[in-house]
Amino acid sequence: MEQKRTAKFNLGNSDQPTEFPILSGSMGPDVIDIRTLHAKSGMFTYDPGFLSTASSSSEITFIDGDKGILLYRGYPIEQLAEHCDFMEVCYLLINGELPTVDQKVIFVESINEHTMVHEQLVRFYSGFRRDAHPMAVMVGVVGALSAFYHEALDISDAAHRELSAYHLIAKLPNITAMAYKYNLGHPFNYPRNSLSYAENFMHMMFAVPSEEYKPNPVLARALDRILILHADHEQNASTSTVRLAGSSGANPFACISAGIACLWGPAHGGANEACLAMLEEIRDDTRIGKYIDRAKDSKDDFRLVGFGHRVYKNFDPRAKLMRETCHEVLSELGLENDRLFKLALKLERIALEDEYFVSKKLYPNVDFYSGIVQRALGIPSSMFTAIFATARTVGWISQWIEMISDTQLKIGRPRQLYTGVPTRAVVPIAQRK
Repeated sequence: MEQKRTAKFNLGNSDQPTEFPILSGSMGPDVIDIRTLHAKSGMFTYDPGFLSTASSSSEITFIDGDKGILLYRGYPIEQLAEHCDFMEVCYLLINGELPTVDQKVIFVESINEHTMVHEQLVRFYSGFRRDAHPMAVMVGVVGALSAFYHEALDISDAAHRELSAYHLIAKLPNITAMAYKYNLGHPFNYPRNSLSYAENFMHMMFAVPSEEYKPNPVLARALDRILILHADHEQNASTSTVRLAGSSGANPFACISAGIACLWGPAHGGANEACLAMLEEIRDDTRIGKYIDRAKDSKDDFRLVGFGHRVYKNFDPRAKLMRETCHEVLSELGLENDRLFKLALKLERIALEDEYFVSKKLYPNVDFYSGIVQRALGIPSSMFTAIFATARTVGWISQWIEMISDTQLKIGRPRQLYTGVPTRAVVPIAQRK
């Protein structure tokens, strides 16, 4: 039997060290269990941004940023992107195992049963301005799902939790595509369940009544890969938001809406859009040196978007896959000489040969190429984060299900270091100076 390990700390004025258990996961760093810290010492820890705090235990996603590893349920992201489609990855994240042929058929049929949205929900779109940001629309519409699908709101019931997952995975492409079509002034396209998940998404985004639309299989596979690469990413800001909202017992539609709102923040979900804008600003390869120098200048607030990652201190494993996808898509469309793609390739090469970027391990991340891929697919930059939200929904709902199923679930309640005015007395208004 493994001996129980502890960490000892001298806290406050105590002569005796205080002990806390050390917990080990199946992979990754050990953690010190400080749940009894306040009871034992009267103190809290201080960790802004949760840089050294494990907020939960999870069996879903593992990241080793130093080694450039990303696993979904133990499977390397590279293998999943090569051998699986998005529906298989959805099944994996929710259920813990990849599906058999029969299990996948049943799962896809279950998703297809819920691709339609309530017709009254469609009318919500007319309440938004035509130029409303798609993420603003999605926050509102996804949150409103709880007003229409009452049959799956008992979060203590496993069958209800599963049905909520099916609703969200099935309806998000529809909701996202309608936000795009509404902005264009085009009629909405109803889903076609004879198509694959990615093909159906493209159909709802790009088909028009005036002509037949046939999804290109190469482009559909590229979109499918984008969905896989963004499906989950451990306890990031939006996932933590979903978990924190869910810890109060809020319904899953409200929790996912909260996750979408968090993802909308430019520091989280807007990097691929910002990367594309940066490439447009650089314009041509003769100006790369200037921007490299600006990125290295500590007095200049400019940075090369798409290089470096808060978690990955090595190559982002998703970046290589997105780079390959970029080649495939541009080759299929005859855009091998696309100006921004050639600029991106040269910028990547120059940056990776520069000692400054190498020493700081500022390698390209997934966002560096995903914007170019989506632009080639015909997706405008204003929709990039909405596509991200569609992909991440399965990760959010998987994390939510795992959390709600935990018998030790407690409502999230972060502590604080108060730095305001100490206790003082109220002076009557007539006596105030």
